[in-house]
Amino acid sequence: MKDNEVKRLLELRKKIDEIDKELVSLLQKRLKVAKEIGAEKAKFSSQPLDVTREREVLKNILDINGGVFPDDGLKVIFSEIISACRNAQRPAKIGYLGPATTFTHMAACKFFGHSPEFIPQRNITEVFEEVERGRTDFGVVPLENSVEGTVALTLDGLHDFKVKVVGEVYLPISHDLMNKSGRIDQIKRILSHPHALAQCKGWLQRNLPAVPTEEVVSTAQAARWAAVDPEVAAIASPLAARTYDLQIVAKSIEDFAGNTTRFLVLGHYCPRPSGRDKTSLLLSLEDRPGSLFKLLKPLAEKGINLTKIQSRPVKDEPWRYLFYVDIAGHIEDPVVKEGVEAIKKGCTFLVWLGSYPMGLPI
Repeated sequence: MKDNEVKRLLELRKKIDEIDKELVSLLQKRLKVAKEIGAEKAKFSSQPLDVTREREVLKNILDINGGVFPDDGLKVIFSEIISACRNAQRPAKIGYLGPATTFTHMAACKFFGHSPEFIPQRNITEVFEEVERGRTDFGVVPLENSVEGTVALTLDGLHDFKVKVVGEVYLPISHDLMNKSGRIDQIKRILSHPHALAQCKGWLQRNLPAVPTEEVVSTAQAARWAAVDPEVAAIASPLAARTYDLQIVAKSIEDFAGNTTRFLVLGHYCPRPSGRDKTSLLLSLEDRPGSLFKLLKPLAEKGINLTKIQSRPVKDEPWRYLFYVDIAGHIEDPVVKEGVEAIKKGCTFLVWLGSYPMGLPI
């Protein structure tokens, strides 16, 4: 490199350093204002998390950017800035179905950013219990998978515990094969959660037909095992590979592309309307002909979109069913409120689980 080229490069690097200094200064100013907002919210016990406002901020940032800086990168950057400022207002504890590096952990980080304290729970019931008793501020649990369907234990938790659904997050599920060396010829055993093994069965049969597979309680446990045994490979998340210093042997080995899981965020408050919301209900119907039709009719008449309905047997009452229902709109929308009141008349039991902004598209 010529002397003039070196000089030019140093000049440009100096500009970057100056810009970075300005960015840090502006971030410090933003943090200071965020703390002042937190102090004002504390006067009337307002929740620091305002999903609707945070969505507005991200939209404004993308509009200002106009596509000059890559939008995906800008979303990640500002999501973490928002997370740090929110956590500075009042540190939050987030419970999730653990252990660390599972897809539920990834979903929690996607929704809240990385600033809060994330507390893994042993099972879905514990996540609900910790939120209900106030030992965690929020909880994250899987509700449904596009390949494997609804998670029954989450529906049970929505019935058994006094919590609200305050948000949702969609996470694409991509399984990577990983081990210590990154070499496929060193793999003697493959470990993972039963669902992950099932979702990658075709790939494994085509590429490693002679290698035995073994079920473990989580993809994270499989990754931890692979980190200490060079003959073991794990099917786990990209986060697990980074956390346990594993090398990727093959990426995205799931048999069906587009596998996505929807997670619910649990808390105790109701986000304000955002203009693109979802309302969740739990209800039971009278046991007589046409009861389900009568339930759905008022929604159709009012033009309310039913986005999900799922039945679940009541554990201690044979042949009685609960229905988990999602409808488009917020409970504060007059038409939604009227629709819920109309269907309530035909129910033996109805609980409003929450209204919250719809999850952002993947």
